[in-house]
Amino acid sequence: MLHQSIIQGSTDTSGAIAVGAAVVAGHAALPAAKGQVAGGQRWVYAFGGGGAEGHGGMLAELGGKGAGLAEMARLGVPVPPGFTIVAEASRRHRAGQGGFPAGLKAQVEEALTRLEAVAGTRFGGSENPLLVSVRSGARASMPGMMDTILNLGLTDATVTGLAARSGDARFAYDCYRRLIQTYGTVVQGVGAHVFDAALEAYKEGRGLTRDADLNAADWRAVAAAYREVIEREAGEPFPQDARTQLFAAIGAIFRSWSNARAVAFRAVHGIPDDWSTAATVQAMVFGNRGSASGTGVAHSRDPSTGEAVLCGEFLADAQGEDIVSGLRTPGPLAGADASLEAVAPEAFAELGRIADRLERHFGDMQEIEFTVQQGRLFILQSRAGKRTPEAGVRIATEMAQAGIISRAEAVRRADLPALADSLRPIPDPDAPREVIARGLPASSGAATGAAVFTSDEAVRLAAEGVAVVLCRPETSPHDVHGMQVACAVVTARGGATSHAATVARAMGLPCVTGARMLRVDPAAGVMTVGDLTVRAGEIITVDGGAGHVILGSVPMIRPEPPEAVALLLRWAEGADD
Repeated sequence: MLHQSIIQGSTDTSGAIAVGAAVVAGHAALPAAKGQVAGGQRWVYAFGGGGAEGHGGMLAELGGKGAGLAEMARLGVPVPPGFTIVAEASRRHRAGQGGFPAGLKAQVEEALTRLEAVAGTRFGGSENPLLVSVRSGARASMPGMMDTILNLGLTDATVTGLAARSGDARFAYDCYRRLIQTYGTVVQGVGAHVFDAALEAYKEGRGLTRDADLNAADWRAVAAAYREVIEREAGEPFPQDARTQLFAAIGAIFRSWSNARAVAFRAVHGIPDDWSTAATVQAMVFGNRGSASGTGVAHSRDPSTGEAVLCGEFLADAQGEDIVSGLRTPGPLAGADASLEAVAPEAFAELGRIADRLERHFGDMQEIEFTVQQGRLFILQSRAGKRTPEAGVRIATEMAQAGIISRAEAVRRADLPALADSLRPIPDPDAPREVIARGLPASSGAATGAAVFTSDEAVRLAAEGVAVVLCRPETSPHDVHGMQVACAVVTARGGATSHAATVARAMGLPCVTGARMLRVDPAAGVMTVGDLTVRAGEIITVDGGAGHVILGSVPMIRPEPPEAVALLLRWAEGADD
């Protein structure tokens, strides 16, 4: 049983590992559907367990996430099993003022039964509970704009079963408090800051400073405090029935297509409002299962330079949104004590092989979300990665030279008119400068503007014609409107795959993330570096290629176009070289 082996790791290999190996090899049979199209409309497509009912060409129906998971399952890539509810269901749900279309619930129940058979667990079961994630997925990538709920299916009863089955009560109650907070925020409308305040108050009362210092009893108490927060703020309890949780979560994921940040993102990127989002329900795998576990994001090529090297970030003993939220700064995939290579070398090697295979299969640089549980690798998503325009040119030309794509396709991808604008200015290397902070070069180019510390202030000043640099402790999807009007972005926390980095690359903004020496205080309207204070409105320069934050303005120059650009231009003109 796959899910049982996931929880127990190497302590129980009877049957569990065999099924897991068959999933990876693509040999196990997906249980047959018995009425998936009853009533004429098919709402659900299953994947995993050795096959998939959908495929990678079904972007309109399954969204990028669901189509990608189906295609990877067909390839034998180790994806946790699950099913995807088609985007049309989301459109009908919103048009019907929140009701589900006829036949959907029955098909979800059938798919859930099939998932239980593959995973060897029971959803809502108190002894060996199946936990799932519920994720959004449009046909175009909209990173961080819609919602995700992890660890769904935990209740006061099932959490004790998870603790007993895993032999790790701290892990079980950590998952439970995560679910209560996310569910309370996404489904029940409680502000995330209320949960954060409750956690900080608990830690202060116990004399603790780090989440890692909390033990099983602590997380159990925090979970209880979070349930009290929901009753007080939402006027209703956190549901103690797994299926109630599931269908409410699916509805919330559907509604997240219409939230303000998603609407703003679609307007900037020209994504039609009527596309809607699919919803994927998938068996949980756990990156928070100890030192040989973790979560990460990998790129099959460097998204800033285009170099053909596996790169990305990894956060040990962490789950899901920890790495993209920016709240914890991850480390590299390799070359450090807590890197993936160090804590799970076999998973690191497998990730490299899978990244190369997926890049060749999909014909583009891939951004891969993954989880490692007790040394075992699971791929959660793979999509065409965001990249700088400069990197895009190099990737396209090198892939064409390797025969992965045609030269015509390379020219088409490069968007040559936009490329001319993308050869952005860089600080004059001979000009004096005062570098006040160094971070990760998350998105290349450079810009000078007035420092601002909230997205609303960025919008206000930009409307007055002021060039602004948005400086935040970390960004979230709620900062998209500020990023849209900024000339550059700086964050004190987060890595090269954080929200700020990913969105800045997509928008073509110079960006420096993880500038740890910075202390950004939006409430006070200041940013400090040691004894130096930068106040709102003061001029700073961001060098996204070098990862530098510079006090004042610096003269700019335009770099010479790289050889890859010249080669692509020759191909566009029909030259043979």
